[in-house]
Parts: sequence; C-alpha cells; structure tokens
Amino acid sequence: MAADPITVEVMRSALPAIADEMSYVLKRTSYNMMIYEVGDYSCAILDKDGNLLAQNGGGVSHFLADMGVVIRDGMKRITDFAPGDVILMNHQAVCGQHLNNMCVYTPFFWKGELLGFNIIRAHWIDVGGYSTGFGAGMSAADPWLEGLQFNQLKIYEAGKPNKTVLAMIADNIRYPESSMGDLDAQITACNLGLKRLEELFEKYGAETVQESIQKIFAQSEAHCRQVIAEFTDGTYEFETEFDDSASAVDGPIRIHAKVTVAGSDMTIDLSGCSKQRNSAINARTLAAPYIAYKALTSPIDPVNEGSFKALKVILPEGSFMMAKFPAPMASWSTALPSVIDAILAAMAPARKMMTPAAHKGAMGDALTFFGNNKAGKRFVVQSTEGGGWGGRPTEDGPSASCTICQGDVRNGPIESLEQRFPIVVEKRAMRQDSGGAGTFRGGLGLDVQVRNLVTGRWNLTQTGRHRVPPWGLWGGHTGGKPSRQVQLPGENDWKPVNANWYQVPAETRAVISSAGGGGWGDPLERDPQRVLDDVRDGFVSIDAARSEYGVVVAVNGGSGLDMYQIDMTATDAARKTMKA
Repeated sequence: MAADPITVEVMRSALPAIADEMSYVLKRTSYNMMIYEVGDYSCAILDKDGNLLAQNGGGVSHFLADMGVVIRDGMKRITDFAPGDVILMNHQAVCGQHLNNMCVYTPFFWKGELLGFNIIRAHWIDVGGYSTGFGAGMSAADPWLEGLQFNQLKIYEAGKPNKTVLAMIADNIRYPESSMGDLDAQITACNLGLKRLEELFEKYGAETVQESIQKIFAQSEAHCRQVIAEFTDGTYEFETEFDDSASAVDGPIRIHAKVTVAGSDMTIDLSGCSKQRNSAINARTLAAPYIAYKALTSPIDPVNEGSFKALKVILPEGSFMMAKFPAPMASWSTALPSVIDAILAAMAPARKMMTPAAHKGAMGDALTFFGNNKAGKRFVVQSTEGGGWGGRPTEDGPSASCTICQGDVRNGPIESLEQRFPIVVEKRAMRQDSGGAGTFRGGLGLDVQVRNLVTGRWNLTQTGRHRVPPWGLWGGHTGGKPSRQVQLPGENDWKPVNANWYQVPAETRAVISSAGGGGWGDPLERDPQRVLDDVRDGFVSIDAARSEYGVVVAVNGGSGLDMYQIDMTATDAARKTMKA
C-alpha cells in the first residue's frame, strides 16, 4: 500500500492509539497509586534511532524529552537484542532523573529486523536508599544514597526471566510487592504494544508504515514552523531566581532564558542558567525547552519527533539541567516548571495575547507520609497536589492544577487515601487570596491538611517559589507563596518545616500549601462584578477586594450571596485614588 494522505492520517491516529492502549493496561494492572490514580508515567513508541513516534495522551510531559536518550544508549551498549527481551533502566548518567522513574522497554522486530521499541517510564514508590515516596528530595548527596541504579539491565532474555536478578531487586527495596507488581504491569503493557504494532505492520506493510511516519514528522515540523513564523523576529530574554533551600553554599538558582526567533526557526538558549549544584536539584534533561516550545507551537496535537525539528536548544554540559554524573538528581524536576515559565515570559512581548502569567512553578506540593501501620505492615502515602496557574489574556488561571510538566497527573482521591492508609485528610481546600490579582486573576493554590493516625515520617521539603513567587504579567500581581507546616499533638501553634524523613508521633497534623498563579493585566481593570463573584465564592477576601482591586464590598443584613454587594460610589473613588 502507498502512504497516501488517507493512510498517513490513519497512522497519525493509530500510533498514539497504541500508546493509549498501553496506558490503559498499565493503569489497570499496576500496584501503586502513583500510577493508577495519580498517573505519574508515560508510554511511548520509538524507532531504533530513538525518535519518538507516539506518546500516550496525557502522559507526563517532562518525560517526553528523555525517552530517546535511553534507547540510543541501549543501542550502543546492547548488541544482541532479541524478541522477548525486557530491559530495565534508571541510571542517572543517561536518564538524568530521580531513580524512582523506572524505564522498562521491549524491542519490536518485524520479519527478523529490529525496527523500534516500546518503552514505559513509571514512578515506583521505592528503589531502596532514600527513595521512598517522591524520592529523597534534597537528602541524597549522591545517586548511591538515593537508591538502586539499573544500567541497561536485561531482566528477560528472549522471553526468559533472569530470576536471580529479579530476586536481588526484590530483596533490596522496601515494597517489593508494589514495585515488582508495577514492573510486571509495565512489561505487560509493552508486550500489548508489540502485538498492536505487529497488527499494524501486517495490515499496511513495513514500507508504508515507515513512510507514513516520516511524512508525519515532516508535517509536524511544518506546522510548528508556520506558528513560529508568525512571531516577530528578534531576541527575547527573561531572568528570575529559584530557591535552593538545601544548599548552604550555592545560593538561589539563576534562571536566564534567551529566545531567538529567525523566520521559522527558534533557538532557546539556557546557557545563562546556574551551573550544577551541590544539592539534588540537578538533572540531565531537555524537558523544559521542549515543553515550552510545544506549548507555544502545537499544545493540543499529538507529540512526535517532528514536533521539535525546528527547535535548537543551547544547554551546555555542567548546567544544573545538564549536570555531569554523579551529581545528585533526586529532586531533578523541582525547578523545571519555573524554567518553562521563564521561557514563556521571555516570549510575552512577541505574542502578548498568547502568554499566561507564571503558574505555581515548582514540581513539589507532594503529600508523602510513610511508616508502619497498626498491623506492622509498611506503607507509603503519596499524592501530588495542585496549585494555581497564571491568569491568561482572556480568562482567569485554573486553580488546584498540577504543573505544566506533569501532563494529566492528578491528586490521589481522599476516599482512596483514607481507605488504604492510616491518615485522615481533614481539608483539601483552595487558599483564599492566593491567586495573583489582575484583570484576569491567577488560579488559587491549595491547603491540604492531613492528620496521621500512627507514628511515621513526613517528606515536607519547601518548594522554591518563596523568594520569587509566581509573577504576574502586564501589571498583574504575584501569586501567593507556598509553605509547609506541622502541628504536633497537644499544641495549638503551627511551625514551618523544611525536611525529609521528618519523624512525628501519631495525631500530628501537616499542612501542604501550594502557590497561587500570577495575575494577568491591571487589577484595577477587572470587572467589579467578577471581584464580587470571587468574594461570594470565597476566592478573594473583602479586604483583598479593596486593597488589590479597589472594589469596596459591603455586607448588608441579607443572607447567602445577597449579603455581599458592591458599593459603586466607594469603588469608583477607591480606584481613582489607586490609579493616581
């Protein structure tokens, strides 16, 4: 069959559909909530050169740039791939992430020829060392303290499991039932993907499928180039800082984004960012520039290698985002959302009506508590909590959403958390006044209050938007800062905490508060009725309505929503004074 336009469109849908089916199988068969509830994983199909053919819809965004490097490294080092092989990989020299993000991949052969791979990267709850939960945070000074590293390890050869190696892995992690179950789920999903690829090649033939893929790459590149060509040529820059609370010697991280547009070409230069750190906030990844570019060019279209052909990234070896092994990387993703915000902010003058204000901008806000339950069995509670996104040119920012790096990641349902673990979620509520004021308000952060019913340990690392909270654009105000607090049993006061493996007695309360998004546009230009609606909804306090927006809300003797009304005379006077 020829790769005619209709066949190309079939392939454009068929390949992501295979990745989506892999995703469905993984969620249905996995053991830990980070996969089946939170969605911290990505399923992908790559050719033997490491080019991305397809990724599941909603797959974790900051995995998309780092799948190909795993395959290219494997092709260099493994010379005897065979049908039925399964390879395990998380080594930081190549993967550049925390060790919990475990890659499992399987080779695809067609008529005896190796053509590509199915790969799944998924978050295991533990890989030994300090890795329990969301990794060791800033506690691991090197990869060996963090946990086990697997370096292109064949755990199945030609369909036969290496039982000795699998037993060694199970013996050296705290939750073998969960992690080994997740491994089986990843293998099952990859094998399902191989079956679907075989059906596709059987129906259309290898030549047609491969020709269609090249056409899809070319069309994706052409679409991105068309979008970039609409930007005004020039060089755009933005600089900010990100806290590195774990480093006593490095100081804050410098984030400097320089973006050059020349015709349909874009160069994102991050060489002005801080060098690699002594803390574990390092990474080896192109995720930040890739995600920013995808957001600017084709945010809704399925992703493939062609999506980035027109992008040049300058990110030198030794940067904190391209750190040299064995730099600690347990908190590899913490600063990446802020780098993306900086790239977008640099481009704001080029496309004002396309760029939002900064969002919560730190990968943290994780709920992690672990210990032994009353029956003596180990447990680990995990959930990813959202925050506010920046106001946008035509509407308010979303509230309680995960970062731009996290795809369709979501929080753990309260019912599931309380049913499985000895905790009580006493509150998960939007933080009043945390959204930055603007013509279009920033989204609200969250307050998540949890009481642990048994003695255990909390991971409560402070995220890095304290000194420089999420910024506004075009006169919009900054969003509210994040925090972590603990109240011990019998005490009335809350105290701030910045620690991992923080041991507490039963009946301790912890509050994880996430940042709000920045505002977009002058708050004094916001429709007073929208401010009143926010007051009625509890998003904005009466005091903030007056001080941030110049809207005077009166409380009359009514009930319900009718008790709040705008005093238009006082509002006009207040706004006139504030503008002056």
